[in-house]
Amino acid sequence: MDSLYPIRYIGVDDDNIDLFEAQYPVPEGISYNSYLIDDQHPAIIDSVDIRRCADWLNNIADTGITPHYIIVQHAEPDHLGSLEALIQKYPDIKIICSRKCATMIPMFFENLDLESRVHTVADGDTLSLGHTTLKFVAAPMVHWPEVIMTYDATDRVLFSADAFGTFAQWDSQGPWDDEARRYYSNIVGRYGTSVQLVLKKLLLPPITTIAPLHGPMLSGDLSHYVDLYEKWSRYQPELEGTLVAYASIYGGTAEAARRLGAMLRPGGPVVMFDLCRHDLSYAVAQAFRLSRIVLACSTYDGGLFPSMQTFLHHLAGKHLANRKVAIIENGAWAPMAAKLITDHLSHMRNMTIVAPTLTLHGRLHQSDLPTLQSLAQALLQSD
Repeated sequence: MDSLYPIRYIGVDDDNIDLFEAQYPVPEGISYNSYLIDDQHPAIIDSVDIRRCADWLNNIADTGITPHYIIVQHAEPDHLGSLEALIQKYPDIKIICSRKCATMIPMFFENLDLESRVHTVADGDTLSLGHTTLKFVAAPMVHWPEVIMTYDATDRVLFSADAFGTFAQWDSQGPWDDEARRYYSNIVGRYGTSVQLVLKKLLLPPITTIAPLHGPMLSGDLSHYVDLYEKWSRYQPELEGTLVAYASIYGGTAEAARRLGAMLRPGGPVVMFDLCRHDLSYAVAQAFRLSRIVLACSTYDGGLFPSMQTFLHHLAGKHLANRKVAIIENGAWAPMAAKLITDHLSHMRNMTIVAPTLTLHGRLHQSDLPTLQSLAQALLQSD
């Protein structure tokens, strides 16, 4: 398939995978992107998951081109998985990768002879394919330590590895923001500082197209995508609004959360999220999107209800910061959720807890409504 001459798209869609990385739902599937630069010394940009190896090799064969190089930007198996099969089919192919990547490839291929075929590159190194000059951009910890990006200085295309990727197929026509945000926040989110360092490098050369390893290529006005990456990597919300995330056993905590959510609607979008019944990756994405978070949780065995415990673990693991947080706890005889949520938030940067905390005993009572209203007003006035 031709995409942008002399660059050909040779990647594949995976449309029958249920969980990406064994944890993230991908109801529309996902692509493993790979590109072939047709030049005097043809180069492939990345392999694909072994799940789609045969289709990928067929796509290469259909071009009628014998590749001279494969550039391994990222050693994660969804991009490295078919490397050995490629070498078996094209035994003279050379591997271009970072020094760190060269040490990681043998972790996934026990008997692969790399000695004579691996050529390592560092930040700023270039490679001429003939017409095309490639420049390599070190991108450590975006989101693995070996990652490089590849800038085609001739055609002004940035091959961005996992950056700017999304949970989508290559030719997806759907909105980019939602699934790209979910991809970023759950996979890359922890490494905002590293993303910032790479973004500074990428702002220097002119770029007309971004070619990531998952989802569609991006072209035209790229400022929208770059601006979102700036916000996400600085842990700044996209807009004022509230995520109301609740973990309720018998419905009492959920009712209080819904009532508070309705009170908060004048302050922007309100996203209600039942942590017990929906995949947490969507809630993490909304936490990155919105400026305020309500955490409503029942006490369970003297601790947090498990889904809230897991959600807070994910937020801390992704280094979410700079949010205003309100807390609703519930406990029939010994409510502990507020204390435990506060303990979790104390290990996160610039998470401001808005008073008053609402403590329920079993369910929302008429006497709780003034506190609920005060909490709504305080949260809306906290921005």
